[in-house]
Amino acid sequence: MTGKILLALVLIPPPAFAQAGSQWVADQSTLTYHMSHPMHEVDGTSHAARGKGVCHAGTCDFLIAVPVKTFDSGDTNRDLHMIEATRGAQFPMIVVRAHFAQGETASQWIHADLEVQFAGQTAHYSQVPFERSAQGSEVRITGTIPLTCSDFKIERPSFLTVPIKNEIPVKVDMTWHAQ
Repeated sequence: MTGKILLALVLIPPPAFAQAGSQWVADQSTLTYHMSHPMHEVDGTSHAARGKGVCHAGTCDFLIAVPVKTFDSGDTNRDLHMIEATRGAQFPMIVVRAHFAQGETASQWIHADLEVQFAGQTAHYSQVPFERSAQGSEVRITGTIPLTCSDFKIERPSFLTVPIKNEIPVKVDMTWHAQ
């Protein structure tokens, strides 16, 4: 659940943003964190991320948010413990701000600068790659955000006194449409 950080980190492809002042809304989202321990691997998923974005003057800015409590690992006890470990009651939302150049129109990849607010902390990630594909009037964005527990000062949960790995990558799969 420490991987719930992410959440929400999604971007829109620049080719679709050729129009000045274009606005975007997230239609669908799947954010999945991965937690690794020597005894087991765990994935937790949320479909509750929401987002909006605007492109103007050659840049795009997006805001994505997801409630911490919406991540499901298939084990209610584990999910409750992770909400506690990530201070989800005090900081119930994961908020991501993404910024990227609108001009990357010739590639299927965009590289975004991300600011992630989670567990009462803020972390920055530069030039995170996301793949984009147009499907009719929608744009699908996929990629992985390389989050870690230490980025957010989260004490790594332990099992049999052995803590989980620090790395908690978050896979992002979101679909957007122009508003």
